[in-house]
Amino acid sequence: MNRTDVLDIGREALTVILMTAGPIMGAGLLIGVAIALFQALTTIQEMTLTFVPKILVIFTALIVFLPYMMNTVIEFSERMYDRMIGLS
Repeated sequence: MNRTDVLDIGREALTVILMTAGPIMGAGLLIGVAIALFQALTTIQEMTLTFVPKILVIFTALIVFLPYMMNTVIEFSERMYDRMIGLS
């Protein structure tokens, strides 16, 4: 295993992390912006107004994107196992 292989594995791992965390972070970002805009327009500064909808949206996004996330991680794991087999 040389430097190129290590860099490829690292790059692929970072890509998988971004692909699995991206949808959840995106949903949190969108609802956060929407709530901030709503609060700015109505001057309502209630803490639960920011916390509860974000939690609900993030949990919903987790339920929706969990199969995609699981398949992405499983495919990455299978590629890594194949590389380990190829090393010996």
